[in-house]
Amino acid sequence: MTKIDVVSGFLGAGKTTLIKKLLQEALDGSKTVLIENEFGEIGIDGGFLKESGIEIKEMNSGCICCSLVGDFGTSLKEVISTYAPERILIEPSGVGKLSDVLKAVERVAKDLDVEINSAVAVVDASKCKMYIKNFGEFFLNQIAYAGTILLSRTDKLPAEKVSECVAMIREHNAKAAVITTPLAQLDGKAVLDTIEGADRLDDLLQEMMEKAQLEPEHEHHHDHEHEEHEHHHDHEHEGHEHHHDHEHEEHEHHHDHEHEGHEHHHDHEHEEHEHHHDHEHEGHEHHHHHADEVFTSWGVETPNVYTREEIGKILSALDSGEYGVILRAKGMVPAGDGTWIYYDYVPEEQDIRSGRPEVTGKICVIGSQLDEGKLKSLFRV
Repeated sequence: MTKIDVVSGFLGAGKTTLIKKLLQEALDGSKTVLIENEFGEIGIDGGFLKESGIEIKEMNSGCICCSLVGDFGTSLKEVISTYAPERILIEPSGVGKLSDVLKAVERVAKDLDVEINSAVAVVDASKCKMYIKNFGEFFLNQIAYAGTILLSRTDKLPAEKVSECVAMIREHNAKAAVITTPLAQLDGKAVLDTIEGADRLDDLLQEMMEKAQLEPEHEHHHDHEHEEHEHHHDHEHEGHEHHHDHEHEEHEHHHDHEHEGHEHHHDHEHEEHEHHHDHEHEGHEHHHHHADEVFTSWGVETPNVYTREEIGKILSALDSGEYGVILRAKGMVPAGDGTWIYYDYVPEEQDIRSGRPEVTGKICVIGSQLDEGKLKSLFRV
């Protein structure tokens, strides 16, 4: 029996940090496989995690649902038949709904010797209120369906702010175990014990499947192969024509993204603007939006050379609002002295560090209402 653990979390919350800790301190020596489901054209986190020696099956797709129901099932079966792992860690896209991930696993689990062992949501305590207001539909879904909620960045907040965040979480999930101690102060085994000890998951899955019968769901979830084509035709006026036949055209779509993959980004500007501003009132009622209707990504591969100072200025510029609502930026690029610069960005916070050389530089920006022209100028690509 293979255990499946899902580690979810909104963009930049700290999922990768938690996974690294679990792999190094709690699962070292176990037969563990990590599956990532990236939102965006370029898989970045695979590079960050290579050093752990874990096999990574990256699934890059702008349409979260399609990758979960199509590629996801195939990848899961392939991983199990190839590696026969004791445990599979699934790191969903930061903009994916945890309920969608769990339902997808549940469907595949019927045909395989696997069990859902845990579902974790990593929540950035410093941005909890902002994300609930602006992206409640996605952010709160991850909270509501988690058996354990780990708060990140609590070491940078006063105690009362952490308490406020816990109170907001409890409004949407009264049963989950909530970890508030900074992750760096905890032992990975203690974290894993807490995650596996959460007794909410079995009841949660039953509750989730019952709710799924009552709530609207993405149409192509029911019969991916037959209904997907119809679903994407509905979006033709929004610029999604390249998604018509996901299974057959996705490969081509990713290889020629620079020329054809970005038309849809700007078509959402008008509808997104209205959508975001009233999310506090409407975000909890409507559970049927697609991630690629709300979020967009821009990414490039480049041999361009940068300095740490230049990357710092670029990331600081993303806070201005001039380039869209930037929720996450990450990448690895060569520096002029032969070293490599790795960086992470979430609003008003950046981490720039050294890393090992990659085959080429990679840049990825995720958010909404992205201005690609200005981003290209900013990053000199």
